[in-house]
Amino acid sequence: MASFFGSSSASTSMVVTNTPSQDLALTNLAFCSSSDLRNYAVPNHPNLFLAFVGDSFVFALSAHENIRSGQIALNSIQRRCVKVSAAESIPVTRFVPPENFELALLTLDLEFIKKGAKSEQIDAQQLSKQLRKRFANQVMTVGQKVLFEYHGNNYSFTVTQAAVEGQEKTNAPERGMISDDTYVVFETARDSGIKIVNQREAATSNIFKQKEFNLQSLGIGGLSAEFADIFRRAFASRVFPPHVTSKLGIKHVKGMLLYGPPGTGKTLMARQIGKILNGKEPKIVNGPEVLSKFVGETEKNVRDLFADAEQEQRSRGDESDLHVIIFDEIDAICKSRGSTRDGTGVHDSIVNQLLTKIDGVESLNNVLLIGMTNRKDMLDEALLRPGRLEVQVEISLPDENGRLQILQIHTNKMKENSFLAPDVNLQELAARTKNYSGAELEGVVKSAVSYALNRQLSLEDLTKQVEEENIKVTMDDFLNALHEVTPAFGASTDDLERCRLHGMVDCGDRHKHIYQRAMLLVEQVKVSRGSPLVTCLLEGSSGSGKTALAATVGIDSDFPYVKIVSAETMIGLHESTKCAQIIKVFEDAYKSPLSVIVLDDIERLLEYVAIGPRFSNLISQTLLVLLKRLPPKGKKLMVIGTTSELSFLDSIGFCDAFSVTYHVPALNTNDAKKVLEQLNVFAHEDIDAAAEALNDMPIRKLYMLIEMAAQGAQGGSAEAVYSGKEKISISHFYDCLQDVVRI
Repeated sequence: MASFFGSSSASTSMVVTNTPSQDLALTNLAFCSSSDLRNYAVPNHPNLFLAFVGDSFVFALSAHENIRSGQIALNSIQRRCVKVSAAESIPVTRFVPPENFELALLTLDLEFIKKGAKSEQIDAQQLSKQLRKRFANQVMTVGQKVLFEYHGNNYSFTVTQAAVEGQEKTNAPERGMISDDTYVVFETARDSGIKIVNQREAATSNIFKQKEFNLQSLGIGGLSAEFADIFRRAFASRVFPPHVTSKLGIKHVKGMLLYGPPGTGKTLMARQIGKILNGKEPKIVNGPEVLSKFVGETEKNVRDLFADAEQEQRSRGDESDLHVIIFDEIDAICKSRGSTRDGTGVHDSIVNQLLTKIDGVESLNNVLLIGMTNRKDMLDEALLRPGRLEVQVEISLPDENGRLQILQIHTNKMKENSFLAPDVNLQELAARTKNYSGAELEGVVKSAVSYALNRQLSLEDLTKQVEEENIKVTMDDFLNALHEVTPAFGASTDDLERCRLHGMVDCGDRHKHIYQRAMLLVEQVKVSRGSPLVTCLLEGSSGSGKTALAATVGIDSDFPYVKIVSAETMIGLHESTKCAQIIKVFEDAYKSPLSVIVLDDIERLLEYVAIGPRFSNLISQTLLVLLKRLPPKGKKLMVIGTTSELSFLDSIGFCDAFSVTYHVPALNTNDAKKVLEQLNVFAHEDIDAAAEALNDMPIRKLYMLIEMAAQGAQGGSAEAVYSGKEKISISHFYDCLQDVVRI
């Protein structure tokens, strides 16, 4: 056999025995008789004998008088490596190393033979010099374990890397021969009790459990950019050994804040960060859990969170493990100081205690505090400065690619087990689920699965055996789930559709012109770089179709977030509560890339009464500020207002807050004729007369009048009229017209 890893002659079967003495077990040599030794001599290398034992590891051989011919003595670790017991036979072959077989780099995982509470500091330069001398010309293979003695202590090392210069990567085990030029790198487990010093050339520390990790395998989808930002800010400095950061003169980041809408993955990311780190088990604290009814106990609970880190910092210094403390709902305990009026001052004391522990006089360098909240505005500003929770990452709603990743994560097992039907198009689902959070997408998948499982069940016989192979989650299941699970930050389609119960009919060129101009404003919001906020006011008489037009623009915009703010949802609420609800709608809109907000009946929102006149100045000022407040960078917003009291809004300076104002007119004769032709409820010869009577009629009143007339003089004619079997009598129509009070 010949290869880059050496050549060997025919193998000989030898019987394994124990190493003659304990001292010889620490040499990593295998022993045989003098007569057998010459069979393993390496050509052109006097006094070098190498044997390939058990087709796995290469050992240097030496003769010993106590070993009989046909035997090979291996210590317990060597026997464990080659998986053989004493008195068993094993094939042994002469090993001839090829040219350029000297090791350039040898990486060793160091540990005590007997694990315990022992702690030792080892100089890497001195130990590597001694190992090169002691194991000179011995061949080391990746995975090999070796015993040795150093300064009175017995150690073992495991070879994790054996690099020969110029050697190409192959599937064969890495191995090479130790020489005077071999550079040795030592690694230790954090709980080994061994502290390596004077190893300046080491490139990285072992802060992470894995050398590389896949976010999707951790169940994190759509957050690659955010995770990269967190890694750069919080972990890049910790990957390097302590002496590198001390030479740079910097301290590690001690805290990060993850904020964003509910369900976007803040807690998931914090939990997975804790899992992939190689430090102590993370302490997960729910904000309110820290609070106590006893005086001073709350502050003590905060101190106890840092007690382990303080103790280890004192005992191990820079070699201390990383202690991760995760604060969920941190806004519950770290409110802005002075904002609470409970008289106890507990919340202020918690903030003070936390600030002292993170970045006080005796600040810790082995702590990473991860806070999570969806109310960043409530936190004390001192907590957010550099040195404390300095890394602030917004975990926002996922984009289309992020939603695809999340759907792939949640459907991966279905696909592997053939439960996902071939017609399921995750790319299409990702496009349809605008403004869905990660939690809502998980809800969609669970809902779709429930439809698939329900098909296999019979309510008449729940004990009937289910055939597992028949379970298939189809695209229809997902589409049904989309109707069932709606996004919190999505378009309020149902509310908008209620604003146009009769749909949209062609009301003439004037209404069509307003709709087209409004859609141009929508396009402007989408593409313009200089107009992140566009506001539009639709004014006209009551019932002229302003709200229906605004709702249609919102629906047709296809923006992911469309909400309507109406006085009907705020009946009986106090002014401040109304303001809070309005502000929340705008704040939610700022979390979406594209949003439309419809302010319906602004005079009703302002509680306007003509007698006086009276209105709510608090709500008025709130709306004026919000209408002029630019959304955050990268977010775009369109606000459409409707009013029937233009003169009042003008008198309080409201009209100036809107970029554009359009007058929505009542129907004239031609407009009314177009509407009646589309409704097809009059005889052809009566349409002109009916349209003439409906001149200057708001469209809502027109619909009301048509529905009244469709009942017939005696009632019960509506179904026949709408089905086209009968037509409305013009005389009855005129009678109904007299009943409608026109303004």
